[in-house]
Formats: sequence, structure tokens, C-alpha cells
Amino acid sequence: MIGTRREAATRVVVCLCVTMTCAAIVGEAAAGQRGDMARENRVMTTASGAFEVALRPLETSDTTEGSLLGRMSLDKQFHGDLEAIGKGEMLTAGTSVSGSAGYVAIERVTGTLHGRKGGFMLQHTGTMARGVPSLSITVVPDSGTGELEGLSGTMAITVANRTHTYEMIYTFGDPR
Repeated sequence: MIGTRREAATRVVVCLCVTMTCAAIVGEAAAGQRGDMARENRVMTTASGAFEVALRPLETSDTTEGSLLGRMSLDKQFHGDLEAIGKGEMLTAGTSVSGSAGYVAIERVTGTLHGRKGGFMLQHTGTMARGVPSLSITVVPDSGTGELEGLSGTMAITVANRTHTYEMIYTFGDPR
């Protein structure tokens, strides 16, 4: 049953990732973040590029037969304005209703952002309600290190023709 549960969890994750990343809802969330930061008189910067991602199923603590809970490792390689690697973990939840699921993930990103070297954490929250996706990816407050200290912002991801791209809207606050 573990193989079957892993396969089901993998299908849920792949479906969530592909469907959610294609959603225009992501762009709306980034636009809202852009407005919030502009009101605070911060200079907004946009970073964009492509990335590769590898997902690998991991064991979950719920071994109940028929469980639709899943756990995956994330390994990413970002290119473009963000030259970095991302490592993280994702938790998924499928349902008995086709097209409905959810996931959360935390990802540590290290590298350079427009030439600034350091790292930061991303928090992913995604749901799909009967095929209607919603996705939010946010820089974890105060997670910036090195030259990325004080970083805040959001990231939108898109998948088209099996190519993953990102757009990150960010600013730097007062690192205290």
C-alpha cells in the first residue's frame, strides 16, 4: 500500500503544481503585494527567469490505508535574475473530490538576486477547489541573510509547455 499511497500523493502534487502555477490568480496576489509595498514608499523590483524543479516522494507519518496525505522533497535550480538553488519540503492533501486538493511548502533559496548574494525562505500555500486554483508564495519575514537581509516580497510561478518560470516582486526594508 505504501507504493500506491506514494503514487497517489505524487499525482496530487503534480496536478496541484501544474494547475496552480498556470493560474492567473497568482498574478492578482502579486499585484496586491505590489500595492501594499508601494504604499509604504518602498522601491519595488521585479526579478524573472526560468527554473527546473525535481519532486521526490518522502514517507509520511500517516500510514492509514487510503490516506491522501503526501510529503515531497523540492529541489530547484533558478536561472535569470535569481541565480540560486532551492531546497524544501511540501505537504499535500488530496480529497475524494476530483480537482480538489491542497499543499503547503517551505523552501530555502540560496544564491544571488540581481547580484546580491545571500539566502531567504519562501512559504507556499496552495489550494484547488474543484479545479479552481489559488496559490500564494511569500518571502518569510526576516528570513533574508547576507546581502539579502531585509528582503520581502512575493513570487508567482507559471508552467507553459513544461517550462517553469517565476516572477518575483520584492523590496528591501530596514534590516534591524
